[in-house]
Amino acid sequence: MFKKITIIGVGLIGGSLARALKRHSLCEWITGCGRNEATLQKAVELGVIDHYSLDIREAVAGADVVVLATPLATTESLLREMLDGLKPGCIITDVGSAKVSVMAAARAALGDRFRYFVPAHPVAGTEKSGVEASFAELFEKHVVIITPVPETDVASNKIITDMWQGVGATTVELPADHHDEVLAATSHLPHMLVYTLVDCLARMQDREEIFAYAAGGFADFTRIASSNPEMWRDICLANREPLLAVMDNFEQRLQDLKQAIAASEGDQILEIFSRAKQARDRFTRTDPENHSDVSDEN
Repeated sequence: MFKKITIIGVGLIGGSLARALKRHSLCEWITGCGRNEATLQKAVELGVIDHYSLDIREAVAGADVVVLATPLATTESLLREMLDGLKPGCIITDVGSAKVSVMAAARAALGDRFRYFVPAHPVAGTEKSGVEASFAELFEKHVVIITPVPETDVASNKIITDMWQGVGATTVELPADHHDEVLAATSHLPHMLVYTLVDCLARMQDREEIFAYAAGGFADFTRIASSNPEMWRDICLANREPLLAVMDNFEQRLQDLKQAIAASEGDQILEIFSRAKQARDRFTRTDPENHSDVSDEN
């Protein structure tokens, strides 16, 4: 059991982790930190955290583990700001959706303490945000990807791995660059498509009628467009190259379908749709519990 964990950014992911740690009796004391005092007060009222501070050095003092659950663009500045408040051997981890940029920021900010930085990404979330949306079961039967490097302290890596397994998650390790390529395809690209689709329809002249007659499937498909725009802007910029590569690939596949429709190539259209159905059916049979349509928090 941890004596104290500090969570920087008590929103959906940070708040859910705090709730899960409490539910599984993995931590005696959880301190929250952030920019919005009203949010932190609410987190205390809800029993998500035990205490909060607006001063990051004060918040991390004495912590065994510090969890960074804030927008990706803030990583380096927050790590630099907390550095003087960390006790020797304190482990720092994060929940960011792009790992190469996060690790570069950590390496630049932490110096000798970089070996105690264990980069992680819980592949879980919803389209909702804020501490009110947090819940202890968020990570159960979901994957947390950990992306250590050779410098990463082995004992610290195990502690963070055990922490995530302790709240019900399955952990895997991947190289950071491979993580970013995979997430660009499976999480980041879908969000780009949905944001673009909803924006496109909202700009059409008869948009009111379009949304009025949209079926339930449209609401399900476009639900993730309700995700935090600022967060997803940061993800686009942090994982730019892998995301652009997979967008280029998708653009070509969409062009293929467009040409098949224009040429009335029914067999080609059917082949594309059938191939997609088979892939989707195979995926859901292989992993029926763990294919959330995530809206990553960071």
